[in-house]
This record gives sequence, C-alpha cells and structure tokens, in this order.
Amino acid sequence: MARSEIRPVVTLRSTAGTGRSYVTRKNRRNTPDRLELRKFDSAAGQHVLFRETR
Repeated sequence: MARSEIRPVVTLRSTAGTGRSYVTRKNRRNTPDRLELRKFDSAAGQHVLFRETR
C-alpha cells in the first residue's frame, strides 16, 4: 500500500521551547492549514500547544 499525498506525515513541535515533538498524519483536504493541538510535553510537565512544522 503506497503512501498517500492526501494524508502526509507531519511533525508537531512544542511551543514551550523544550524541543519535544510528536509525529502524526493529517488529511490535507479537511485541514489545509497548519495543525495545532494541545498535547502533553513531558519536559515542561504540562499540556502545551504543539504546532505543525515543515
């Protein structure tokens, strides 16, 4: 099964400045803008905003 260009792999980087990141996939048709999710940052010890990097 080939990788789809519609659902690319994206990296979510922490805005807390700790350097932590998550890797996920997103649907480009539904969310063409950069993805922003609140997730747990283990270095900061709390939930912070993670933004998509390119």
